[in-house]
Amino acid sequence: MQHSTKKTKHVPCPSCKSLSDFSPENQYRPFCSARCKMVDLGDWANETYRIPEKTVPTDSDDLN
Repeated sequence: MQHSTKKTKHVPCPSCKSLSDFSPENQYRPFCSARCKMVDLGDWANETYRIPEKTVPTDSDDLN
């Protein structure tokens, strides 16, 4: 007899930090809910998240 002892992995939701199931059954993964997923999307749309520049702009860059 085979028993499925599959453990569900729990990860912190990127938005609210509560633990959420990281499994195919959680349609919002890695988020815990549709709300948290939309909050994160809104943060990207509002440019809250930014990728830092590798070079520091100089005054001569403004002349181009």
